Amino acid sequence: MKNYPKIALIASFFGLWMDSYFSHQIQIILGFLLIFSFGILHGANDLLLIKNINSERKAKSFVKILTYYVFVVLTGVILFYIVPQFALLLFIIVSSYHFGEQQWQRLEQEFSKILVVFFQFLYGFIILLLLFNFHTGQVQSIILKITDISIPTFYFSLLLQFSIPLFISMSAYIFWKQEKWRKKILLELFFMALFVILFKSSSLIWGFALYFVFWHSIPSIIDQVTYLNGSFSIKYFYAYCKAAGIYWLISIAGIALIYLFFREEQVFNALFFSFLAAITFPHALVITRMFQGKENSL
Repeated sequence: MKNYPKIALIASFFGLWMDSYFSHQIQIILGFLLIFSFGILHGANDLLLIKNINSERKAKSFVKILTYYVFVVLTGVILFYIVPQFALLLFIIVSSYHFGEQQWQRLEQEFSKILVVFFQFLYGFIILLLLFNFHTGQVQSIILKITDISIPTFYFSLLLQFSIPLFISMSAYIFWKQEKWRKKILLELFFMALFVILFKSSSLIWGFALYFVFWHSIPSIIDQVTYLNGSFSIKYFYAYCKAAGIYWLISIAGIALIYLFFREEQVFNALFFSFLAAITFPHALVITRMFQGKENSL
């Protein structure tokens, strides 16, 4: 869907417009509803993707694949319980790369693997840092709940001040080296400016939900449906949702249990992001394998 960025742009401005009419509490509710819908859904079909990725090696049974997947998720949960500081850092690194990889596919066809991986990571890292810098107090509180560590405010701004010039320098290099990427770079820099406005004007959960759903999750679903079927259509999207339904329901049930026992906002936010991190680890690996499969088929 080549026109999807226009849809995401309209949805983001609509979200900004809604922001001025809804209270903080309503924004949190709507934000979580968005995350629970497309946000969770976009990672609920990983097992089907793994099955297709490994289609040439049918020796791996579904039970074996499921066991590996659950093992990685449980490892993430255990890490957050035993060494939460390391687990949170790993989550930020993996999420940063995952966000950037989604936005900058096929870049390594023209550039070295190391440059592309770092560029993709840097893009996603800046997205998170922008969100952190505009909601420092809440982010500090969530980190404190997870790790028992208080992060000084200036660390967030210092990292952002270092990352943005580096990203612009790398963008300028790519712009200079490959003409085919010039329009993409200018467009992404414009979108990044939009995210600044979005995160500054919105609450933490609402701003994160708008980015996570409209700029990451839905584009990822489109890519997954296309990978599984060769093209995207409503029919294929319905089949995708049907296949992901049971895993989506399990995820929602897990989040519901967390909310049932931990309703206090900051505690729930901390546990929710820990849960999100645990399911992000295997999902990010699966999507990387999917993109590698797409490149090998070109």
